[in-house]
Amino acid sequence: MSNWTKICQLDDIIPGTGVCALVEGEQVAVFRPRATEEVFAISNMDPFFQANVLSRGLTVEHKGELWVASPLKKQRFNLKTGVCMEDEQFNIKAFQVRTIDGQVEVSA
Repeated sequence: MSNWTKICQLDDIIPGTGVCALVEGEQVAVFRPRATEEVFAISNMDPFFQANVLSRGLTVEHKGELWVASPLKKQRFNLKTGVCMEDEQFNIKAFQVRTIDGQVEVSA
């Protein structure tokens, strides 16, 4: 069974941006790429530079998939799976995320 951590209200995340949250001691980047209730959560750690910066990255769409480009060197990570487009040995963790009554929750 999953433990869900309340992060913020959906309206606290401006569409097209991400926020960082601490979930059971781990930094998680939570993204709202569009003006809908759809949200995604991945590790905030850029594995190329060992820096917690992905929540500040740019969300992009490529071949129907949503990605975040790291603000450092622009490597892209899939928002659903955490797969790194440039080098799969640098994949990151993806988290379950949901919105209930306008509240965003992440499962650790």
